Amino acid sequence: MSPVWAIVPAAGRGRRLGAPRPKQHLPLAGRSVLAHSIDRLRHPRVRACVLVLRADDAEGRRLARERGLLTAEGGAERCCSVLAGLRRLEGLAEEGDWVLVHDAARPCLPRADLARLLEAMEDSPVGGLLAAPVADTLKRAGPGDRVLETVERRGLWRALTPQLFRYGLLRRALEEAHRAPEGHAGLTDEASAVERLGHAPRLVEGSSVNLKITTAADLALAEGLLAWLHREGAL
Repeated sequence: MSPVWAIVPAAGRGRRLGAPRPKQHLPLAGRSVLAHSIDRLRHPRVRACVLVLRADDAEGRRLARERGLLTAEGGAERCCSVLAGLRRLEGLAEEGDWVLVHDAARPCLPRADLARLLEAMEDSPVGGLLAAPVADTLKRAGPGDRVLETVERRGLWRALTPQLFRYGLLRRALEEAHRAPEGHAGLTDEASAVERLGHAPRLVEGSSVNLKITTAADLALAEGLLAWLHREGAL
């Protein structure tokens, strides 16, 4: 089986939360959000994890030392930080190795979801991502935030993380995006960069508990979800 490496981009500041510190460093169930998110990637096949941080993030670097993680300096946007993590793996990862990319603010990834993603991608030349089918009715807004139309939700999925791609392919996708005239426009996740190369990543259904912390309410919800996942033996 191909080796697996992990990258956690954690160079953002999470300003939408309105907290006095980056959201990945906020306390959650006795540890930081980031510590929980990193711990969710523990798996026998994961050889090492690269934590991508801002240059001035002393708290993140202390966590990296405690966990024995590799580090890289992040960029202004997520795709720049992931590319920095891939470059940090140069000389360690081979072209066909797998790279897991996981959000720093997703602390509630169930162990079974990670295992299912790795198993589903084993023979894929490209890779894929955890995702969840859209269950809500979707509305497209027009002028004045009035409903313009109801959007057909059939076939629509919410992209989650981790996302799992071959090292060489993902690095090539992000390097090309970095050089492209349009820049990083539209690259909101790793799959979108791979799609630009003409590939179709596979969607692997993941649990709805794998939320991304964006608001203060999400932080409170994550605490309850972690307690439930712990009772269920799912972490």
